[in-house]
Amino acid sequence: QVQVVESGGGLVQPGGSLSLSCRASGIIFAINSMGWYRQAPEKERELVATITLSGITNYADSVKGRFTISRDNTKNTVYLQMNSLKPEDTAVYYCNSQYVLNGLKYDSWGQGTQVTVSS
Repeated sequence: QVQVVESGGGLVQPGGSLSLSCRASGIIFAINSMGWYRQAPEKERELVATITLSGITNYADSVKGRFTISRDNTKNTVYLQMNSLKPEDTAVYYCNSQYVLNGLKYDSWGQGTQVTVSS
């Protein structure tokens, strides 16, 4: 199995920046991609950004140009740099890891970290 643990988050004013980190452990070689999702109160969880093992990235339209996802394979860590934050970015951010084991695809989720954008 794969486990992921997030760090970072907190309170920031509109226009500010925050950085999130997510470290994976366990069966690292089985990981295909990692990413970030978020869930605001009374809303469904939505994709923020993903990155494959080879570095191919995908972003939600709402964060393109403001957020950057990156990974350090030597540290089994994925980062999310969030700039020009808006109040609508307020949510619990979850790290996700997709991995394949014995031909089956699995998802591993972190516990979530709160990001609040407010003046």
